[in-house]
Amino acid sequence: MELHIHPMKYKAACAYVDRIHRHHGAPQGHQFSLGVRTGDGLLVGVAVVGRPVSKHLDNGLTVEVTRLATDGTPNACSALYAAAWRTARSAGYRRAITYTQDGESGASLRAAGWRKAAELPARPGWDAPSRPRRTLGTENVARTRWEITTHNAPPLPELRDETRDETPAPRGRRKRCPECKRPVPRPVTGRPARYCSAACRQRAYRRRTANR
Repeated sequence: MELHIHPMKYKAACAYVDRIHRHHGAPQGHQFSLGVRTGDGLLVGVAVVGRPVSKHLDNGLTVEVTRLATDGTPNACSALYAAAWRTARSAGYRRAITYTQDGESGASLRAAGWRKAAELPARPGWDAPSRPRRTLGTENVARTRWEITTHNAPPLPELRDETRDETPAPRGRRKRCPECKRPVPRPVTGRPARYCSAACRQRAYRRRTANR
C-alpha cells in the first residue's frame, strides 16, 4: 500500500491520538507532528514529536516521539518513526528517543533503524511531591527505551545549493593556457579565463613588462 507522510497541526494530531491511542491521551505540546495517509488520502496514523519527558535526557539536541497512533495499516508505524527521525535530524537534532510498553515487540522501530537503548523496570506511579500527577493507568508496567542517533543512522543526502549556478557548460574543445598549454578550467559563472592559474597569469605579465 502506498503511504505518504505530511505535516500536521498540533490540535489535529491530538484529536487523532485521543480517538485512536490504546493507553494514552494527547501530550502537552510538541515540536512538530506528522501524519501518514494512504494513496486515496485516508489518514491512518500520526506521530507527535516533542521534548524528552525525562529532564535528564533533555539536552537540547534530543527529541522524543511522545505519541504514535495508527489504525493498524501495515507499515504505517515504521513510516512515521522513520519520517520523525528524518525531520528531527534535518532540523539539527542528534538523537531521537521513544518508549514501548512491556509486551510490545518494537518491530516497527527496528524496521525504521531504531535500536533498543534500555530496559526500564515498572514503577508504582508517576506522582511526585515536586510534580503531582494523576493516575494514568500506565503504572506498574515495564518499559523499553528506543533511540536512534547520528552515529548509527545512515547519512542524510547532500543538500542542494539553490544559489549555485548549475547550468551545464557548453561542450566542445577546451581552451588551452598560452603559458603551459594545459586546458583552462571552465568557469561556473562569468567570463571564461585566459590562463589556467594565477601563476601562469603572473608569468605572462612579467614577460610582457620585461620586453618593454
